[in-house]
Amino acid sequence: MSHLFNLARESLVPLPEPEDDAFGQQFDRFITDKTRVVLLGEASHGTSEFYRSRAAITKRLVEKFGFNIVAVEADWPDAANIDRWVRQKDTRISKPTYEVEPFTRFPSWMWQNTDVSNFFTWLKDHNSKLSFDERCGFYGLDLYNLRASMGAVINYLSQVDPASAETAKKRYGCLSPWANDPSLYGMASLSAGYAKCEKEVIRVQVDLLSKSLRYAIHTANGEEYFNAEQNARLVTDAEKYYRVMFYGAADSWNLRDTHFFDTLMNILKKRGPASRAVVWAHNSHIGDARFTSMGTLREELNIGQLCREEFQDAATLIGFGTHTGTVAAAHEWDSPMKVMDVVPSRPDSYERIFHETGIPRGVIDLRDPNKEINRLLLKERKERFIGVIYRPETELWSHYSDAVLPRQFDAYVWFDQTNAVTPLKVREKHDRAQDETYPFGL
Repeated sequence: MSHLFNLARESLVPLPEPEDDAFGQQFDRFITDKTRVVLLGEASHGTSEFYRSRAAITKRLVEKFGFNIVAVEADWPDAANIDRWVRQKDTRISKPTYEVEPFTRFPSWMWQNTDVSNFFTWLKDHNSKLSFDERCGFYGLDLYNLRASMGAVINYLSQVDPASAETAKKRYGCLSPWANDPSLYGMASLSAGYAKCEKEVIRVQVDLLSKSLRYAIHTANGEEYFNAEQNARLVTDAEKYYRVMFYGAADSWNLRDTHFFDTLMNILKKRGPASRAVVWAHNSHIGDARFTSMGTLREELNIGQLCREEFQDAATLIGFGTHTGTVAAAHEWDSPMKVMDVVPSRPDSYERIFHETGIPRGVIDLRDPNKEINRLLLKERKERFIGVIYRPETELWSHYSDAVLPRQFDAYVWFDQTNAVTPLKVREKHDRAQDETYPFGL
């Protein structure tokens, strides 16, 4: 093992603090002229260093390499509010009255924290120096905020086609009783009769698509139409998601990550052939699932795998890890956030290998299969995944999976000790929409 530790020490390139310009510059080596998407992970949803690192890398990609899309593991309508602000959209259709402060649903600390807030401020300032078409947008890939997405579609139609808005209200009425707690709709769908909502929500989406040319002229560049279209797609996929979640975890997981990928592809298409995207999501989503127990045992796919299959070496997957420190998480779904101590990594884990290097921060290039360190790292080992739920007392069962790191990622960013994010003071809304992701809560 000492030989492995020594090789890891030689291969791990030390990094400064993320706020140092030199941090982002160290990732230039992973970008080529043909790179279309860069996926940046995190080993937990509540670690400051991961957010600050992704912000630093993203700033470099936006400023030096012309990336104009930041797509994150967040709900589309919430992210759309941020996008309006950072791109200073001058739309003919005003901000919908039904929307409230974004990212107030559990777990609010994922996006309502000081590190993310600082990045939003930077992105708005960066965009202010550019024409609208050149500005970098902020988009959500997730499908949970069913009520807000239905509201966004109806709000849009009420301003461009009031008759269709009334029709959409009636069709979405099938789902309305369940909008605050869609998981109950999934339970009810096990009984006869509730699957009829599928046809109704699909009809809203089909009608919207069939009138795209007519609707798109109402706004410059079709921005608001595109927003409505994506919300309609979200409602369609979410309706199916909550129906299948009770049949098996793999089915619902695969539908959700396929929605991530399809949404990303729609954004890239909307922004044009020269568009380039940065994706922020958990390691479990952006690391190629084919080389973890997710894919080998549970038949799950993810957006990282789908991007590699679509873009080949024009996709770059970068994972993150830590040995110990603190993390913001909850013990149960919808429970209060706590700052918890992270248990030191297991001796049989990838994290322990990098801990033994003694390097506080670093990045390792995993792409060259001929490097001895990468050959040795091909041996399957444990890898830790902490989501919004953290249960240290059952960590092996709850938070470790088997993985092959050099196949899972193109690069791996290491922080030996990390700290919890600092949440902003918001009033959090609670629901049970994501219960099925227990125990990971990813």
